[in-house]
Amino acid sequence: MDFAQTLHSRRSVRSYRQEPIAEPVLRALVDAAIQAPSAVNEQPWLFSIVRSKSLLEKISAKAKAHLMETRMGDAAADRFRAMLGDPGFNIFYDAPVLIVISSATSGGWAVENCALAAENLMLAAYAAGLGACWIGFAQHWLASDEGKAALRLPSGCQPVAPIIVGHPQSQPPPVPRKEPEIFWLDD
Repeated sequence: MDFAQTLHSRRSVRSYRQEPIAEPVLRALVDAAIQAPSAVNEQPWLFSIVRSKSLLEKISAKAKAHLMETRMGDAAADRFRAMLGDPGFNIFYDAPVLIVISSATSGGWAVENCALAAENLMLAAYAAGLGACWIGFAQHWLASDEGKAALRLPSGCQPVAPIIVGHPQSQPPPVPRKEPEIFWLDD
């Protein structure tokens, strides 16, 4: 698959088959992630690869409860209240793997560095025939002391990008793209 096709075809996948992903494949995704640029070439990434079904379920339940307790006051929360309140809803969509990209430092570019690595990882997953999706519902709880402990992260680390990975049930359809606003600033 050529790069342009990968860019234009990759979608966020939220429906997975219960098929494990081999360790060499996961290592290849991490290798793709670390090819990303980072501010001042810091390369601050840490990768937590969660394959334990019980830990995935625990993180899902804790993250949902955390969101319901702390984030339900904002406008977007109403849209998600019923979903997050459903005990049967798993924020990881029953994907077999969660890869959390964290920054070893909490410096000024921690989020940007990890986001660049995450995009590489998601594009590599798609090119390998896998699905992936950044799970924003998990971010706030994973950044808590309890969340960091669940990932066995040192206290100074900052979890940024929780990415689920798995074999998709089906490929989601294309999403219409808005025409970009471009401001040309030529002389």
